[in-house]
Amino acid sequence: MTRPLRNKLNDLDAKSWLKFQKSWFIHNPPPRRKDVLRHPAKFPETLAQEFIEFFTHAGQVVLDPMAGTGSALVAALRAGRHSFGVELNPQYAEIARQSIAAERQNLGAAAADLVAEVITGDAARLAEIIAAAVIPQVDYVITSPPYWDMLRARGAQTQKERRQSDELDVFYSDDPNDLGNIADYEQFLLRLTDIYAQMKPFLRVGAYLTIIVKNVKKGGKIYPLAWDLARQLGSIYTLKDEKIWCQDNVRLAPYGLGNAWVSNTVHHYCLQFRKED
Repeated sequence: MTRPLRNKLNDLDAKSWLKFQKSWFIHNPPPRRKDVLRHPAKFPETLAQEFIEFFTHAGQVVLDPMAGTGSALVAALRAGRHSFGVELNPQYAEIARQSIAAERQNLGAAAADLVAEVITGDAARLAEIIAAAVIPQVDYVITSPPYWDMLRARGAQTQKERRQSDELDVFYSDDPNDLGNIADYEQFLLRLTDIYAQMKPFLRVGAYLTIIVKNVKKGGKIYPLAWDLARQLGSIYTLKDEKIWCQDNVRLAPYGLGNAWVSNTVHHYCLQFRKED
């Protein structure tokens, strides 16, 4: 007689669990709604929901310390989880609140008892913000930080159309506290690591963190942001694994054609950390 699965981590069946364990996956984000197009580097709610549903049970608490326009919080609502987000840019924080309100309306009674709160604030003061907001113990963190200051790079292919529009942001903000405005790589890495370290006392033992990040190219060389972040945070949390998110619907560009090797980078690293005993 087969013993029923005792699932301590999530509400998935064995087949869904096994499917998620694959170390790479293809996810092509659906077209972005007009109301969230202003943000230059939004990650998709559909992707966030898959991670949330794997790493939590219904009714647990999700945190995104760099919430942007609220992808993680909208995904948490759809998954039946409570959620909190911190966002430095007041415009993005307000867009996130509007997106959450619209999603609540779509979900109706299913979302009536769920908390989804966006706090406008600097993630560099994350411990202070969490304590002041009386956020309950966090069961899971999913977030995607700035990929250093790459949005400031004039040669960024994806930014050309944005520079021709007054309604689309090319970078996150001009705020000096914005991590995307730090020019020095080592300083950026240290400040980013400190933000994630501040979360630790507020996470329950056994909670997972998923950080979606990418290695970056600048000045003709690779800066291994994902690998450096994994190394730095590995002394604070336990680095458990990685999943590689691939996109196969991105138009390829002939970088270095006939002259030098320059790849079209169409993958991100989804780093999985865990707060151990």
